[in-house]
Amino acid sequence: MENDRMTEGGRDDQIRRTARVLDIIQQIAIRPRYWTRKKLAEHYELGERMIQKDLGLIRVRLGLSLLNDGDGYYFERLPHLPTTTYSFFEALALLTAARAAQAIPGVNSAELAAAIARLETLFPDTFRPMLREATERLPTRATSSQRQTMLTILHRAWIERRQVRISYATGSRDGEIGQRVVEPYQILPYGRSWHMIAFDHKRSNVLQFKVDRVRAAVLLDTPYTVPASFDLEAYLGNAWGMMRGAAGEPEPVELLFEPEAGRWVAEEQWHPTQQSETLSDGRVRVMFHVGITPEMVNWLLYYGSRVRVVEPGWLGERVREEHRLAALRTEN
Repeated sequence: MENDRMTEGGRDDQIRRTARVLDIIQQIAIRPRYWTRKKLAEHYELGERMIQKDLGLIRVRLGLSLLNDGDGYYFERLPHLPTTTYSFFEALALLTAARAAQAIPGVNSAELAAAIARLETLFPDTFRPMLREATERLPTRATSSQRQTMLTILHRAWIERRQVRISYATGSRDGEIGQRVVEPYQILPYGRSWHMIAFDHKRSNVLQFKVDRVRAAVLLDTPYTVPASFDLEAYLGNAWGMMRGAAGEPEPVELLFEPEAGRWVAEEQWHPTQQSETLSDGRVRVMFHVGITPEMVNWLLYYGSRVRVVEPGWLGERVREEHRLAALRTEN
């Protein structure tokens, strides 16, 4: 146990030093000939000897041309990084991963926050509410090391475009565990969990898997490519949330929220088809054209008496029935 703590402490020290060295590079690049060894030592609250070791690492291990002409350190040249462009969902995946990393001890930092801010600027202003919904509600931690392990393996399979064999517990049939080979197309957070969209060789179809139901995963050496025709937006369709298979046909939905709840709802982009209107009495009318799922019913139940379902009629009946059953359970 003591050795484990020492190993963990050494790893944390190494993480902090790596972050510091990268920050030193950034600071010198931003303000050449400003930083002296003494200033760096004061800035990082370290001795000058440790700073000198960090500078040596930058020169020798990283091979950067770090010079000092008496006024301060500067780089004679820095490696050129090619300009990179991302598709919408690639940028969203990076932003999601960065947000998730903020919850990991030893990873969160000002630099990570700056990187997240830069990623967010890639998106149009109209997407900001959706980005908040997608990233600010990420799971703050894994429910167990199992989830972390599976996410690591599945993300590696996705990045390296390698098939992966998984043991998966179905949501029905008493959680029966089956073996299948999949090709990850996307790994996305939703609510408090993570979902993988992948081509399933067992079903010969693109399916959705809940990461928490993956009991084991083994990377294979078989490569794959994501078809150019695959479109995540088209795959998810007009369903509400991630329960695509449980969605009905898209239909008009009209909701009437009380003023306080309505203002909060209207600030967020809950679905691409959303339209909001504030009425003269302060109430807010919100409309969608959406495939209704159990997730949407649960969302409406959350607002209780602060929302009324105007249409479709069957959805209003469903919400009222759920409230009635909840009241009966409370009484009993």
